[in-house]
Amino acid sequence: METLLDSRAILSVSPHVLGAVRNTECNLAVWERQSDPSFATLLCDDCDDVRFAAPLAGLEARLRSELEKAGYPETAERAALIADIVDLAEQYSAIMELDAISVRLALVTTNSCRKFHGDYVKARLITTYIGTGTQWLDTEDANRVARGEQPLRIQKLTAGDVGLFKGKMWTQSPAIHRSPPIEGTDQTRLMLVLDPPRPA
Repeated sequence: METLLDSRAILSVSPHVLGAVRNTECNLAVWERQSDPSFATLLCDDCDDVRFAAPLAGLEARLRSELEKAGYPETAERAALIADIVDLAEQYSAIMELDAISVRLALVTTNSCRKFHGDYVKARLITTYIGTGTQWLDTEDANRVARGEQPLRIQKLTAGDVGLFKGKMWTQSPAIHRSPPIEGTDQTRLMLVLDPPRPA
């Protein structure tokens, strides 16, 4: 069952909802799913962020290598994380008609991207495995922010939710969102971002 929050955001417990972003009237598709609490074991002060672009073919092996280099120990939780990233990458690539993607897995403790904005990409997939999810605005509040006003209500993804955010390279009405302000709260977010690869 799908929930239409406003004229542009669609939420559902089915992964098929992500394909709704291809519809002209939709700028945000959210797959509502449960987070895996065991991923909390992956939160490590010594782990580096992972960022690379690669073909979809061979992505699992590349992820294993990159996570090992970043300091993530070889555990069942790491294997489950890799499997989930590969699954999301396959879904994202099918929707976006890509054979390569850009992957960013980050441990976030600051107010990165603290201002509401639309991304300069065609569409971006975001999920937060652990911690507070990405905040976003419905159409009315996005218009308020565009006028320099404060939003009346801030929506947010929960841990585990997958959001496919249409960007400025696809529409003049991109999904407006930001990272949650967590600096000074001792929170750590484990966040995945999938983008189209940058042109060479």
